[in-house]
Amino acid sequence: MSQRLISLDVLRGVTIAAMILVNDPGSWEFVYGPLRHAEWHGATPTDLVFPFFLFMVGIAITLALGKRVASGTDTKGLVTKILKRSLIIFLVGVFLNGFPYFDFSSIRIPGVLQRIALVYLFCSLIFIKTDWVGQFRWAVGLLVAYWFIMNYIPVPGIGEPNLEPSTNLGAWLDNLLLGGHLWSQSVTWDPEGLLGTLPAMSTGFSGILVGHLIKSKQTNTQKVVWLFVAGALCIFVALLWDLNFPINKSLWTSSFVLYSSGIAMQCLALCYWFIDVLGYTKWTAPWVAFGINAITIYVLSGLVARFMGLIKVAPDVSLKQWIFENMFISWMTPFNASLAFAIVFVFVCFIPIWIMYRKGIIWKI
Repeated sequence: MSQRLISLDVLRGVTIAAMILVNDPGSWEFVYGPLRHAEWHGATPTDLVFPFFLFMVGIAITLALGKRVASGTDTKGLVTKILKRSLIIFLVGVFLNGFPYFDFSSIRIPGVLQRIALVYLFCSLIFIKTDWVGQFRWAVGLLVAYWFIMNYIPVPGIGEPNLEPSTNLGAWLDNLLLGGHLWSQSVTWDPEGLLGTLPAMSTGFSGILVGHLIKSKQTNTQKVVWLFVAGALCIFVALLWDLNFPINKSLWTSSFVLYSSGIAMQCLALCYWFIDVLGYTKWTAPWVAFGINAITIYVLSGLVARFMGLIKVAPDVSLKQWIFENMFISWMTPFNASLAFAIVFVFVCFIPIWIMYRKGIIWKI
């Protein structure tokens, strides 16, 4: 498969736009339920955004590295490139967490980009050393191992294994190794913590396996059918596993991996069929623009949001607050105003990305 997979760019673009939308409401006090994360167990549409992105990281690994592995590219050189890219993404994530004050005594070390970096690193290294059977075994093995660890290993200093926010084994490990450098809104645990990165790697592997399917010699119809069937099977197993190991984005439970990956497979099947097979591409350009510079726009949106919070137009009134109060909530209901602000924010961030797309500029980290 030599041509670019437009459906993958579109789905990635929609995902990153959704990520910015849910991260930047006009006010966190007024956010519609589907645009919030689940309080703990369970899942909302917002909880699917990050795993969708990791799923597509896995597909990109197969499509990009598969050619190099098949061509006999020097493995040592390839490993060096993987290590370099992972380190850069990780450091950019730490930079965003610290900007603009960089208080290294309390800077958050985990984060979205950091987890992407670790998943990309691990999955890429396994990919170049194994075939799809080995990758499938890694995916299943990590899910089962994480289930066992979280449910059967006692938590030091606390006692019985549990899945509560501050007392589960993952929270204990984060506090042991990263104490004082965790998510400020929780302090005692981190939604992108260390132990939860293990099953997140299985999310990456699910994308890698789908990448193998997309590259296979099966017909387009067969690929779409297999994506739907595999997705349905993942969702079914996830709902069964949920009875014992609840679907939980913050813990990134094994059931959550299967649930989110299953839905991602079915969404990709729809996009692939309508865009790459049937050729309905006239509407796709804006989403492709988002998709091919996904990490760039994520970083840009984070910086813009920080600046809007830092700039003061009056004592104790930030630029963001002033814009929200004077241009949105002054004539809308609070919830609609908050959502409208987020939509406009996504559009503003899109403008430079669209210019880059039109000029053929792609910033690859």
